Amino acid sequence: MLIIKKLKAKAKKLMLDLVVLHLAYQNSKTPWTAKAIIVITLGYVLSPIDLIPDFIPILGLLDDLILLPLGIYLAIKLIPKEVLETSRILAKTYEWERKKSVMAVLIIALIWIGIACTTINLILYNKY
Repeated sequence: MLIIKKLKAKAKKLMLDLVVLHLAYQNSKTPWTAKAIIVITLGYVLSPIDLIPDFIPILGLLDDLILLPLGIYLAIKLIPKEVLETSRILAKTYEWERKKSVMAVLIIALIWIGIACTTINLILYNKY
């Protein structure tokens, strides 16, 4: 039971960190490098496709356990302290807007569809 409690606490902290990144992205004082890493990290979280599919034993979950915390860590290191503190305070009471979340997922899905269509087109019509 102790392990489950620890996992729930870590998951809750992870969700809070994602909200902090979302809020920091909206702040004009956040540098563009941090914003780029935030977009990549949040895009990875919302993406319906993983780099390594989860059904592959061990490796499937390993990419989530490494890439997501790494993206959060890098973004937090690049965000100015005052922006980070403000975002952490706001994140505790922040409510996600459902419309924005659905739009973000749709945009990411369209990007993946575009990549798939381009790849198929290159394979079928461009002989190397």
